[in-house]
Amino acid sequence: MNFTTLIGAAIGAAIDGSDGEDSTVDGAIEGAIVATVVRAAIPLALTFATGWLVLRGIGKLKDAAFGASEPQA
Repeated sequence: MNFTTLIGAAIGAAIDGSDGEDSTVDGAIEGAIVATVVRAAIPLALTFATGWLVLRGIGKLKDAAFGASEPQA
């Protein structure tokens, strides 16, 4: 288990425990799952954003070098 998963579990348990209805175990489980998903999603989002910016930059360089292309109908 990773440190971020433990932090997510602790935060989830604290949030779930604040309502006082039942045990905090289900909140801890949900927090751990969210932490794991976020830990996997952030690198994917950064990779996507970097690729998009690179493609956009390449398109602008192409337009600057060869002129803007006409949209095809």
